[in-house]
Amino acid sequence: MNRPPARVLTVAGSDSGGGAGIQADLKTMLALGAHGMSVVTAVTAQNSLGVHGTWDLPQEAVRAQFRAVVDDIGVQAVKTGMLGSAELAGTVADLLTGLDVPVVVDPVGTSKHGDALLRGDAPDVVRRRLLPLATVATPNLDEVTRLTGITVTDQEGMRAAADAVLACGPRWVLVKGGHLPDADQYAECADLLSDGRTERWFHAPRYPNRHTHGTGCTLASALATYLAQGHDVPAAVGFAKSYVTGAIAAGFALGAGIGPVDHGWQDRLPRTG
Repeated sequence: MNRPPARVLTVAGSDSGGGAGIQADLKTMLALGAHGMSVVTAVTAQNSLGVHGTWDLPQEAVRAQFRAVVDDIGVQAVKTGMLGSAELAGTVADLLTGLDVPVVVDPVGTSKHGDALLRGDAPDVVRRRLLPLATVATPNLDEVTRLTGITVTDQEGMRAAADAVLACGPRWVLVKGGHLPDADQYAECADLLSDGRTERWFHAPRYPNRHTHGTGCTLASALATYLAQGHDVPAAVGFAKSYVTGAIAAGFALGAGIGPVDHGWQDRLPRTG
C-alpha cells in the first residue's frame, strides 16, 4: 500500500474567486505534497474586486465537519483562517483544545481589499482563547494592531509587536512586515519570528507585482504543511517563506482587480535535463 502524505486541516472561509481562503489553503497543501482537508467556517462571494457578501455557517456545521475529519482520518497539523464571528471563533477554540498537533493561527481580520472578515467581539475571542492554543501565530501589521493596539511604523517596531502578541499565549509568533508604511523604500520584505527568547529575521526580495491576493493564507498553510511533515518551527517558516515568495513573484492578473499568487509556480518552472 502507498504511504499517505502528511494530513493538514484548514479551518477557514471559502473564497469563491479561488485566490485565498480554503481554496488557497488546499492548493498550497497539494503543491507541497500534503493531503489537505477542510472545515468551512463561512462562504464569501468574492472576486478580484473585493468581497461582495459573507455568510457564516452554523456552529453545528463547523463542529460536524471537524469531528468527521479528526475522528476518522486524523490530522498532523491545523491552520485557522477566517472565523468571522465571536461565536465561530469560540467554537473553533473549543474544538482545538486538547488537540496534540501543531496549530497555525492566521488571525485574518480583513481581506486584501479592506473588507472586514472578523466582526464584533471576534478579535477578543481570538486573542483570549485561540492564540493561547497556537504553535505559531502569523499576524500582519494590521492584525497586530487589531489584536494588541500596537501600531508598527518600522522594522524595529516589529520587535515590540512580537512581544505583545506573544503575551497573548502562542508559543511562536511570525510578524509579517509586508504592510510597513512606505514599504517600497525597502528592497526586501522582512518577517520576524520570535518565541520571546530568540528571534530570527526572514528576508525576501520585494517584487513589483500587485497580484498578491491570498498571500497570508498561503504562507500560513505552507507553514502548517511543513510542520505536519516534521520540520521544526524555524525551518518550517524558512521553507514557507521561500514558497510564498515564489508564489508572489509568479502572481497573475485575473479579472479587473487584484489577482492571486500562483500556488502552482513550482510546477511551471522550466524543466532541465
